[in-house]
Amino acid sequence: MTIQNRRERERAERHQLIIDAARDLAEAEGWDAVTTRRLAEKVEYSQPVLYSHFKGKDAIVRAVAIEGCGELARQLRKARTTPGKSRLQVAAEAYLEFARTRPALYDAMFVQEVDIPFGTDESPQELRDAFGELVAAVEPVAGDRDLETLTEVFWSTLHGIATLTHGKRLRPDHHQARIDLVVRSFQPGTAP
Repeated sequence: MTIQNRRERERAERHQLIIDAARDLAEAEGWDAVTTRRLAEKVEYSQPVLYSHFKGKDAIVRAVAIEGCGELARQLRKARTTPGKSRLQVAAEAYLEFARTRPALYDAMFVQEVDIPFGTDESPQELRDAFGELVAAVEPVAGDRDLETLTEVFWSTLHGIATLTHGKRLRPDHHQARIDLVVRSFQPGTAP
């Protein structure tokens, strides 16, 4: 291994260490607790080293969000293999489980203001992969309806449920009933 290769590998490892530390700190204390000073202490590097990887906290949240979209895509893809349930059902369940078990990550992906282009050719691959998995779930029920618009409405519905559930604004004992109603409402011949 050349010195250059070793330096690049070490830089990539530091980069990932910073992202992981930000995620851990956000999950434990929320995104307000994530500062470059606290991250520098946590990863045991100076703040200038952090700034050599990221311009600031916004860039770190952006990196976390992109990485999270990749994880969501993998979770949705894995859910597609669940036997005995429709693609729409397993996608809804997997999406909401992801949001429930990774609240700070979900917040970085879809609540925090981040400089990531959504729905354009400039969107990072991880975002396109996650949306593509939702498209794959909606496609069997789309019929003549515009597939991408229907998928956006499905995603928006799940996001609303995830956000309201996290904020304890919904009745916890009706979670499955909400999922079932969403799935039924997206079947062909229904309003969305």
